[in-house]
Amino acid sequence: MANLTSMSGFLLMGFSDNRELQILHALLFLATYLLALTGNLLIITVTSLDHHLQSPMYYFLKHLSLLDLCFISVTVPQSITNSLMNNGYISYVQCILQVFFFIALASSEVAILTVMSYDRYVSICRPLQYETIMNPCICRYAVTAVWLAGGLSGLMHTAVNFSIPLCGERVIHQFFCDVPQMLKLACSHEFIHEIAVAAFTTSAAFICLVSIVLSYVHIFSTVLRIPSAEGRTKVFATCLPHLFVVTFFLSTAGFEFLQPPSDSQSGMDIMLSIFYTVIPPTLNPVIYSLRNEAMKAALKKVLSKGEFAQRKMYLKTIFKF
Repeated sequence: MANLTSMSGFLLMGFSDNRELQILHALLFLATYLLALTGNLLIITVTSLDHHLQSPMYYFLKHLSLLDLCFISVTVPQSITNSLMNNGYISYVQCILQVFFFIALASSEVAILTVMSYDRYVSICRPLQYETIMNPCICRYAVTAVWLAGGLSGLMHTAVNFSIPLCGERVIHQFFCDVPQMLKLACSHEFIHEIAVAAFTTSAAFICLVSIVLSYVHIFSTVLRIPSAEGRTKVFATCLPHLFVVTFFLSTAGFEFLQPPSDSQSGMDIMLSIFYTVIPPTLNPVIYSLRNEAMKAALKKVLSKGEFAQRKMYLKTIFKF
């Protein structure tokens, strides 16, 4: 903690100064990270190889899993390393990269969830026009827009946030370079531009939220008119997991970023950050595969010995070229 004002990087305080708790935190985060890595890689593999899972819904799900995989990799490995090494220091360049990729991937995640809700709306409420509206070309454009929008958001936040003069000790009471926590280090009244950028991205996120809500209002009104109980169950099985993911991610992230700033350290800030940085990428593969019969069947098929060997030979043939 000595000479913090003269160091070029930042000190991440993390969860605790107790060595035993640091080891416990590292082990829990490592187990969570491996679970998220395995689950999302399985979904990416299955939706890429199984010809039954080539519809727009699974195409968007594959990109959601890719986003989740990258999103959790931005913060968790660094936190594990810091806890194991008993050193919370992060360089200035590392912090810049972490802020950029964190904001970019979080923004892309909100965008892809909005696109997925629109895909469900078209599929259920306008089934006769589904193939025309959600054709492969439109899907590719939508995914490209998702990644570009996220990158633009990350670039704006990073450029503005790191142009702000910092005063005092460079101590961040988080396990990663969190923008709200970093703004507490800014000199007084020097972060008006960051507030403007945050207002713009918050407005965009609110528009996404409204679009999702409207999509599900139409979806549920259509579903309730379906005479078959089996048909209603099938629709709910594909829509409710997505609705849960959207609600959980946006509510926790929104509460964290929109709460009034405070100079005091709060354990609630760290807990909320875990809810939107660690838990969604870990639970999404379970949520989307557990209630989806096609996903479960494809997973069993890929993981079976004969099918796995066949897919392995197929991948080897591809990589030779």
